[in-house]
Amino acid sequence: MSSIVRPTPRQRTRRLIVLAAAVFAVIVPLVQNLAGLGLNQAEFAADGDTTLRVAGYAFSIWGLIYAGILAYAVRQALPQTGESPLLTRMGLPSAVAFFGIGFWIVVAAMNLKAASVGVIFATLLALLVPLLAVSGAVRALPLLDRERMLLVWPLAALAGWLTVAAPLNLITTLTAFQALPAALSPSAWAIVAIVAVVAVALGVTAVLRTLAYPLPVAWGLMGAFVAEQAEKPTVAFTALAGAILVLIGGVLLTFRLRPGVERAR
Repeated sequence: MSSIVRPTPRQRTRRLIVLAAAVFAVIVPLVQNLAGLGLNQAEFAADGDTTLRVAGYAFSIWGLIYAGILAYAVRQALPQTGESPLLTRMGLPSAVAFFGIGFWIVVAAMNLKAASVGVIFATLLALLVPLLAVSGAVRALPLLDRERMLLVWPLAALAGWLTVAAPLNLITTLTAFQALPAALSPSAWAIVAIVAVVAVALGVTAVLRTLAYPLPVAWGLMGAFVAEQAEKPTVAFTALAGAILVLIGGVLLTFRLRPGVERAR
């Protein structure tokens, strides 16, 4: 449960950094789209999306992700919010991730494809590795605990979407550079990417046991199914099967053990 320990001056500074990073993450795409600076996200992805695509509607999930990011950042910055081990451990990683997704928009607008791959994978790892490190504390939280709803869910949802977006960014960039290894056909590489996403999603969900992580993954895979079913049915139905597997597996893995079992050990 959330601690009532008052934050130290250093911890308050960290909280302000997190809040600034969250505002940066939300403001950058708004400014970029309104001002028309460089390429927008759709234009950036269009150069190289012949191997694997996700339907445009799927990116509407960013609205929920940004809302969660702001809820998390504002809540932890409030003076009445006590410090807790999860806030302490996830503070700086979340700030890095928020700056990362904002910086990715800048890099994409400048059409720096190789840099975009480095940024998105670094952002994913900066968030996912610490989340896995605190998985025991995450599993021990009661189902409706405030910290689960306003810390774990926003960060896990962002990590889940990045688990789809990072491989998609990679395969799109390799396609644009005509650098996909010739050992497999483009469709086969798309299937490999989908299988890898499903495997990672199920593995992470087995550790975290929170639906906030697999739901965005399943949403992204469904977006791939919708985008590819007309031209690449094999790829599309692989994505559909992956989405169903992640969704069902996510539910089963999340509720396999009740939180009390973790605390009893």
